[in-house]
Amino acid sequence: MMQRQSHVKRPHSGETRLDALQRHAFDYFLNETNLANGLVADKSQPGAPASIAAVGFALTAYPVGVERAWISRISAIDRTLAALRFFSNAPQGTDPDTTGHKGFFYHFLDMTTGRRAGICELSTVDTGFLLAGMLAAAAYFDRNSEDEQEIRSLADALYRRADWQWACNGGATITHGWTPEGGFLPYRWEGYDEASLLYVLALGSPTHPLAAEGYIAWTSTYQWKEIYGYEFIYGGPLFIHQYSHIWIDFRGIQDAFTRGKGIDYFENSRRATYVQQEYAIRNPLEFAGYGENFWGLTASDGPGWTTRRVNGIERAFFDYAARGVPYGPDDGTVAPWAVVASLPFAPEIVLPTIAHFQDVYPQVTGAYCFRCSFNLSFQDEADADAGWTSPYHFGINLGPVVLMCENFRTDLLWRLMRACPYVVTGLRRAGFTGGWL
Repeated sequence: MMQRQSHVKRPHSGETRLDALQRHAFDYFLNETNLANGLVADKSQPGAPASIAAVGFALTAYPVGVERAWISRISAIDRTLAALRFFSNAPQGTDPDTTGHKGFFYHFLDMTTGRRAGICELSTVDTGFLLAGMLAAAAYFDRNSEDEQEIRSLADALYRRADWQWACNGGATITHGWTPEGGFLPYRWEGYDEASLLYVLALGSPTHPLAAEGYIAWTSTYQWKEIYGYEFIYGGPLFIHQYSHIWIDFRGIQDAFTRGKGIDYFENSRRATYVQQEYAIRNPLEFAGYGENFWGLTASDGPGWTTRRVNGIERAFFDYAARGVPYGPDDGTVAPWAVVASLPFAPEIVLPTIAHFQDVYPQVTGAYCFRCSFNLSFQDEADADAGWTSPYHFGINLGPVVLMCENFRTDLLWRLMRACPYVVTGLRRAGFTGGWL
């Protein structure tokens, strides 16, 4: 397949390229936020609901914007307070037409009213990302002005309100969520995944803490695998190895599980990143484009649930799905933003891949850095070389771009959260020792 050359002038490699990438991703939170309540659209589709996780990413990103002079401190404070005041005052309870219950919030909210959007679940993990954003804001806005004091006070109260014991529903591990129609969901946060942050926040609570046994129960469900010569705690989609690392500096600290394996979670994510690249190089399913500088399988938008015959092979394609390596699912869809979010772990393979995506495949760039995903194997008769590209940008994709770029460049979020007493307490209750702890 012919590679499409970009005629768009782009920054040179290195700091300048990263700065542009990071700034364009940050613009999503500037433009896709309701300033009246701080809610952030899930994606750039007109009429999309707010995602509470996207709000958490926005709250974490505003300090980066202040530090890089992309937004004034006053504007960042106004946006932060709008969100914190909204969630502080939003109705909670068992009625379906609320914003949350027991200190947790519904996954998606109406952008204007802030009430539950559709029949979505009260999401424990997405509430975790939201609360992490609030705590990051509280750590950054540390001056004695009335507004910054209010940020710290509201963030603290909202974190303390979450009832983690209730969220366990009588079990050791945390449930995925709850609905007023059906009660608790039949799934728990078990097996290595993006819930590392969730468990640390739950353990650190001074009001309704998760029992230490809950963390042990969670880690007991890990899968330790050797893939392509790399031994690591397995998680197929790339975001699993990234999200918690936005807020927690896992370098040099270990819990009982990682001590027993002689690694830390940062090194684990580094190995997972290399496994992603190696899978693409081997390309066992022979998808178009895959190679040394073309990888990144994660939870992402896709061409749709359909089948097509491509070059004599019947291919199955998916819509939004948690694509993973090496066991799938895989339909040829890659997410360049997920490569960027691995920057702290393996810059030596991430930076060349970013450049390749930007310079060779201009169709995946958009108003806000990279679009969600693209697929060169899903051919369109009108332009077979372009394949399929998601028309959307997602807040939960662009947040990691802004924040992991910043951690790579300055350690900003890691430094802020190392000073958060709730995170420190949660890590210690989980059994972490060593390094900066």
